[in-house]
Formats: sequence, C-alpha cells, structure tokens
Amino acid sequence: MKNPKQQVSHSRREFLREAGVSGGLAAAAVGLPGIALAEAPQGDADQKPEQGYRLTQHILDYYKSAAS
Repeated sequence: MKNPKQQVSHSRREFLREAGVSGGLAAAAVGLPGIALAEAPQGDADQKPEQGYRLTQHILDYYKSAAS
C-alpha cells in the first residue's frame, strides 16, 4: 500500500501558532487584574450628566412626519 505524503499548509500552521500565542496573552492579562484598570475621566462637578430619553424638536418633527 502506498503511503501518500500529505501537503502541509504553512499558512494554517502559522495561524494556529499565532492564535495560541494570542490566547496565552489573553490568559495572562486576566491573571493580572491591576494592569487593565483605567482611571475614570474627571469632569466638572457642576455638570449634571445627561441621562435617559429626551424629547427634542427634531424627534417631535420625526413623530409628526411618521404619523402622516
């Protein structure tokens, strides 16, 4: 019986090698919790953050045009 030699895809092996390295780096990043912490942006204390849904004139105009 003939033993055919399979062709090796070098690009596939390279992809798998890089994926393994990336996975290892991701696991290391999870293990080091202090590295990923970011400082919250400091804004003016006087400014109240905008929250929730606001009815602006442009939204009211859209509702009027959609109702027609």
